[in-house]
Amino acid sequence: MIRLKQAVIVEGKYDKIKLSSLLDAVIITTDGFGIFKDKEKLALIRTLAKSSGLVILTDSDSAGFKIRNHIKGCITEGEIINVFVPQIKGKEKRKEKPSAEGYLGVEGLNADILRKALSNAGVMSESSEKKDFLDRARLMDDGLIGGENSSHKRALLLKELGLPDLVNTSTLLEIINRLYSEDAYIKAIEKVNNERN
Repeated sequence: MIRLKQAVIVEGKYDKIKLSSLLDAVIITTDGFGIFKDKEKLALIRTLAKSSGLVILTDSDSAGFKIRNHIKGCITEGEIINVFVPQIKGKEKRKEKPSAEGYLGVEGLNADILRKALSNAGVMSESSEKKDFLDRARLMDDGLIGGENSSHKRALLLKELGLPDLVNTSTLLEIINRLYSEDAYIKAIEKVNNERN
């Protein structure tokens, strides 16, 4: 398992599923061309670019390059690492016919090809010494889920951390565990609690 500090941007949910078996990282989907209209997701991607950097890993077809270039054009701050996968003819098992250009997408490539593409781009594994400090039970203890005003408190925390309010609980856990220290989280929670009192 390759642990990355950077967030990884992929096109769809099947790409995310494939990479989740190889990477310990925050993985965000563009939902294909949906990223062109999704201002909140772009705001999240900008925040991740500034705080941790991005790895963009789209398919090697023209649609993948359009999506990649759109994201790059929207990012003004932060590091971007472009990972390019080879153009291999074929079709994914779940599909009835190949894509328009006939190439395998990220989801259809084998793990060795994906590892080599990441390595060629200089994407390196982080030390895995950092353990996740935040889980659902702690979110509940801190009043961020399962309580009467949880959604409001969560919205305040997202604002305090500079994250868009689109972030769901699972993504919030991933982002905080990867990008913030426990101390930074505690300080943010204290500010949210003071703001509400």
